[in-house]
Amino acid sequence: MKNATWSGRFKKSLDKEVLEFSESVSVDHLLFDSDIKVCMAHAQMLCECKIITKSESNKICKGLQTIQKKYNDGKLSLSINLEDVHMNIEQALTKEVGDLGKKIHMGRSRNDLVSTDLRLYLRDCVDLILKKIKDTRYAIAITALDNSNVVFPGYTHMQLAQPITFGHHLLAWHEMLQRDEQRLDSVREVINVMPLGSAALSGTPYPIDRKSVAKKLGFKTISANSMDAVSDRDFVCDFAYSCSMVMMHLSRISEELIYWMNTHIKLVDIDEAFCTGSSIMPQKKNPDVPELIRGKCGSAIGALTSLLVLMKGLPLTYNRDMQEDKGIIIASISEVLSCLNLMPRLILTLTVNQKRALSFSKQGYSNATDLADYLTMKGTPFRDSHEIVGKIVRHAELKNTTLDDLPLKDFNKFSKIIGDDVYSAINIEKSIHKKIASGSTSPVNVKKSAKKIYQPRIINSLYFENNNFGMFHDSIEGLTPRKKIRIR
Repeated sequence: MKNATWSGRFKKSLDKEVLEFSESVSVDHLLFDSDIKVCMAHAQMLCECKIITKSESNKICKGLQTIQKKYNDGKLSLSINLEDVHMNIEQALTKEVGDLGKKIHMGRSRNDLVSTDLRLYLRDCVDLILKKIKDTRYAIAITALDNSNVVFPGYTHMQLAQPITFGHHLLAWHEMLQRDEQRLDSVREVINVMPLGSAALSGTPYPIDRKSVAKKLGFKTISANSMDAVSDRDFVCDFAYSCSMVMMHLSRISEELIYWMNTHIKLVDIDEAFCTGSSIMPQKKNPDVPELIRGKCGSAIGALTSLLVLMKGLPLTYNRDMQEDKGIIIASISEVLSCLNLMPRLILTLTVNQKRALSFSKQGYSNATDLADYLTMKGTPFRDSHEIVGKIVRHAELKNTTLDDLPLKDFNKFSKIIGDDVYSAINIEKSIHKKIASGSTSPVNVKKSAKKIYQPRIINSLYFENNNFGMFHDSIEGLTPRKKIRIR
């Protein structure tokens, strides 16, 4: 079978194996809705510019609406013989309205159409991921507020460092995700440029109004150079980078959850709904969801690398290599969404072993810095305080005792300005309340920050009433390859 869209120059039909090798319908069917929107806006513009009549434009738009309904109802199948979703829609339109359907391609090419459709689709994906990140941030805020007074061990170099509040630790996760939001907002701006009307690479002689189409489709602006417009995939790479950063942050969060759940640590527990057991060891409760999220991070990073390698050697303008970009970025988006669907629900189930967390927090002379601050506030330069406390810690280690249990006379061997008030200053449960500088760990800071994050929003009350862990779940049907389609 010859392809009616380009085979006029050819005598032979495309080899069947080549056709199967080169088709993209199995992936770009996800652009079906975007393509319909673009085609309708383009047809309306052609009418406005008097390139086609109003009657023709109306017939084309009505035909496109019919095609979309048939597709949604499962009455329209897509053929790999037409290579991609764009040509499937064009042929379906021609069948629906006759030769008039062939006019839809005036003033455009598949090159600029593909890019425009992809930008529309990715813009929707960005919006959905942003929503999912907000869900996760709100879940973090709720859990942080519930744990604003819980003393928890803080680490540097994976060694006990200073006591913190568990709520403060959770809000550090929030900051990571907030940066992800900012990155995705920037990506959305980059995506929101319309290339349609650039045609194959040199533009079009038709007197079209590109800005009119951009406005209809919600694009902020139009591309400035037709060659760059059809060959630009920076926006896909930028999106892939943002996805990899989201997954990197989720992986770091997961790693901490896995560590905290370790049998020897037991600082935090996750609801059984997010864990599995062992096929041979009856006692096991494995944090599979965090482990899988940590594992899926590699796919997102790999997607970014794949796209960069894909583009690095391509001369201007369009090259068929670029067809591969969709499968790569869509797979990455699918992984991000699946992880973000679960993470907020998981976070809401976290429970802290407060007794064990406090016990861990008191180990390893974690209040040594509080003692140094105590000396500094009494007039000792901090560097001197640091050295003095280092000697006190070594002395306490030799006596096999904690700083809290060290007699005052022993403190005075190293500094005469240390008084009875030192025990209050180095008390773990009291010291966290003194960390009130902006961004510090005090419970009052945690409460203030957590309330600021979610207070303006209405959180689904079902969680509080029914412990409904599905409160944040939304379907990603239609935005990932899981959508069921008919391909022949």
